[in-house]
Amino acid sequence: MLVEVVLKKSSDLYFVLIPEIIHYRPLRIQKYALDYETMTRPYTGKRLPILAWESVRRESRLFSLLAGIRLFGVGRIVTRTSWLSDHKEPCYWKITKAKVDYTGENMDHGKAWGILTFKGKEESEVKEMDKVMYHDWRVVPKHEEEEFTRFTPVPDRDTGPSCVPYPPLLRAMILAQRRRGGETVTQEPTIDLHRHVVLNKEYFQNKEKQRGGPAS
Repeated sequence: MLVEVVLKKSSDLYFVLIPEIIHYRPLRIQKYALDYETMTRPYTGKRLPILAWESVRRESRLFSLLAGIRLFGVGRIVTRTSWLSDHKEPCYWKITKAKVDYTGENMDHGKAWGILTFKGKEESEVKEMDKVMYHDWRVVPKHEEEEFTRFTPVPDRDTGPSCVPYPPLLRAMILAQRRRGGETVTQEPTIDLHRHVVLNKEYFQNKEKQRGGPAS
């Protein structure tokens, strides 16, 4: 009996708290709603930065575009205008799932998942798409998808020769030092371009030790 009373009170408390939780944790449609005349978000009262106004008037949110596409864009490729201007390599999402918030008047809110390709590199896992509420999205037309996604990675630049000769004066000094040390000079001294060393005092002291010369 006591257990039933406790459970009933817990249940009653749960239903009492639900409205409070909803009040303090607004839905996305409330949080990101925008008054296009004043460029202000009604929920927070904050005004968008002036630099964003042009994009808001010219571009669209992701779900404003997906609402007019079959299956809400599943299987389609979308990109962002900021990516188009900032990167030469293709950047886009391939949508695998979309969940629309039907409580919105224009169905311009929701969540979407897909596979991201950024700067020509495709990620291996599906993940939730971010910034879907930004007025920054474009759908790549079907007939342009192949060309838009085509990308040939630029090969690593030629590293050039691995070694180069020393300058003439330094070469002569090295050869003379080797002869004084009793070495038989059979190989041309060269600089190893692929060897990463710090040319500090300690480096040269170690080289002297290896040759048996003074360490100071």
